[in-house]
Amino acid sequence: MISTARLDLVPLRVDHAAEMAEVLADPALHTFTGGALLTPEALRARYERLTAGSPDPSTRWLNWVITLRDENRLTGTVQATITDHVAEVAWVVGIPWQGRGIAREAAQGLVTWLRTQPVHTVIAHVHPDHHASAAVASAAGLTPTSEVQDGEVRWLLHQPLQ
Repeated sequence: MISTARLDLVPLRVDHAAEMAEVLADPALHTFTGGALLTPEALRARYERLTAGSPDPSTRWLNWVITLRDENRLTGTVQATITDHVAEVAWVVGIPWQGRGIAREAAQGLVTWLRTQPVHTVIAHVHPDHHASAAVASAAGLTPTSEVQDGEVRWLLHQPLQ
């Protein structure tokens, strides 16, 4: 578990699927990322795959649910996929909890934790029109590059290996 001032990032479990289906139930979450809403059953199947881990032994899939301690409520997820000392990170916070700094705090907590791991580069991909997500990436210490992949700007943080 990773803890911040208001949040606990709890390792993803399959039994989080029902509550997370409610958290992720707003179609507006897919405005910049694409995809579709998942039923609790489909989300459960996805979480079963994620918690089983990557089929590639050189890649680690790390996924957490974001718990807002004061409300004892799941509010979103953060993830890191680590390959060859490079971590690709992502975050999503449900619409009812957006605008409260939760994504920023969760992403900062994740990147702070990654600094304790054998990771030398942290990458995020952010849609160029998703200003809130760009602000989260910036707050977590990443800077935008001129690279665009699948329509998203690549953000980077380089750090020395621990």
